[in-house]
Amino acid sequence: MHKINKVKKSKNIDKNVVKSFGEEWTYFQQDRISEKEELKLFNNYFYNFPFNKLNSKSVGFDLGCGSGRWSKYIANKIGKMICIDASKDSIKIAKKNLSKFKNCEFYVASVDEMPVKDNSMDFGFSLGVLHHLPDPFEGIKSCVRKLKPGAPFLVYLYYNLENRPIWYKIIWKITDVIRIITSTLPKKGKYIFAFLVAIFIYFPLTKISYILNKLGISSNLIPLSFYKNYSFYVMFTDAYDRFGTSLEHRYSKSEMQNLLKKSGLENILFNDHAPFWCAIGYKKK
Repeated sequence: MHKINKVKKSKNIDKNVVKSFGEEWTYFQQDRISEKEELKLFNNYFYNFPFNKLNSKSVGFDLGCGSGRWSKYIANKIGKMICIDASKDSIKIAKKNLSKFKNCEFYVASVDEMPVKDNSMDFGFSLGVLHHLPDPFEGIKSCVRKLKPGAPFLVYLYYNLENRPIWYKIIWKITDVIRIITSTLPKKGKYIFAFLVAIFIYFPLTKISYILNKLGISSNLIPLSFYKNYSFYVMFTDAYDRFGTSLEHRYSKSEMQNLLKKSGLENILFNDHAPFWCAIGYKKK
């Protein structure tokens, strides 16, 4: 039987963010998404991940594991998967979703209180998490400390829309003001708002993008075109994520690369496709 282990609290954490994500993964348990679609999302993030470095003795961590949706595609390739999340509600969902794997350990912990020895991990990843910390750079450093020299670390941080036109950025600024307001809503209010956004904004824009692509016209400048081949459930989940979180940081590609280098990573490689920015680096030997 899997155990859920608790460790002491830390300073590099925002309680409202943790609460919101616990609510998110309790509702969006990823049980209504097809394996084909989920695997497609996984491959988008893990595009440059060195799977050839994994074996039956490898031990790694998923920091901010949420529902465990990424770990389940790694656990069957390695010796042990350590799933860590600051939300006990998220960990309960991850434990449920990964119940068929006997090599997973679960911990309720923040990034700077990870129950992992320094220089001990064969790999690690943290996707869509560290930009929600009060201090993302310290969070990255905490993750890198746990890796063996030469071990890979995969990370996804929100980008600052540096490769988008000015009108695109203006739209984002407006939505960011809305996010600050909606993130204070009660749980039910967030769900209703996210549903309305998904059905009246995400869905129409993605269908326009889909049609344009079918006509041989690029849809790259259409907001939310990334979702054109994904289900409404994915849109609904990400709308809640986008408008339900009170704290986020965004980075340019060069800023993120600088953060990763300063944290002790080298040979950094960025994915050349959305979602931006997703990168992998290797701990300096």
